[in-house]
Amino acid sequence: MSATFSGTVLAGWLLDYLETLRVERGLAERTVRTYEADLLAYARWCTQERCDPLAAGARDVRAYLRALERRGLSARSRARHVAALRGFYRFLLRRDRIRSDPTELIRVREGRRRLPRALSVAQIERLLAQPDTTRPEGVRDRAMLELAYGCGLRVSELVGLQLRDLDLQDELVRVRGKGGRERLVPLPGEALRWLDRYLRDVRPGCRRSGSEPGLFLTRLGRPPSRQWFGKLLARYAVRAGIPRERISPHVLRHSFATHLLEADADLRSVQALLGHARIVTTEVYTHVDRARLRRVYDLHHPRAR
Repeated sequence: MSATFSGTVLAGWLLDYLETLRVERGLAERTVRTYEADLLAYARWCTQERCDPLAAGARDVRAYLRALERRGLSARSRARHVAALRGFYRFLLRRDRIRSDPTELIRVREGRRRLPRALSVAQIERLLAQPDTTRPEGVRDRAMLELAYGCGLRVSELVGLQLRDLDLQDELVRVRGKGGRERLVPLPGEALRWLDRYLRDVRPGCRRSGSEPGLFLTRLGRPPSRQWFGKLLARYAVRAGIPRERISPHVLRHSFATHLLEADADLRSVQALLGHARIVTTEVYTHVDRARLRRVYDLHHPRAR
């Protein structure tokens, strides 16, 4: 935490709140740091405006949002700041530190939600074919790509997988997602085949110690980072003729969801496979296949024909 606020009453409550996010809500450290940065930015503004954050009202919060807008922050970024403030003030309200929540009536229009990008099935097939599987690194990379796309994993979930998360007999992988939530995802056949080859022929030569729990290992015998996988993916995308701006680790996850819905998978199943806590998060994918909606309508509605 910034030294500017250490030792203040606000700092004490803020530290308690951040710990609550970590322990009780199980949020990832990166998410907690984002909350912290947004709340400290608000505290700095309050200091400049000689406003007590613990006695602020809706008028003060609106003035802060106007200040963010003047700084050029997008509606989406301002909505994120409101979410951070709302969570903090509700925390203070539950602990009887304040009498009312100044964010209760605050609303920020986020604007048009950005739709997820997805690759076509043909692009995915070209991408998966890029690793040179005559080399150990290529086998590992092919297994990672197959698993990322075939199971719709976030990059943090992929690089954080451990050997014990695999159940090859029942063809399942246990995934630890956001908020510490776990889910079981079926392993597709291609991913199973490349995982089996990687575990049998490649991984034993990567280990620096017999106790390394990580599933995927670099040449140094360590689990890869998110940045490492991002660079690897970008390199293979270029070889596959996919524009650099069209690819990212999350695009594989978007493609997974999109292709399931195009094949008439139901939204609840896709939600479970992705590990979304709320169905509204999954609904963003329903825009992707208008032809599918037409097929469903034509098949089921008595007036379709």
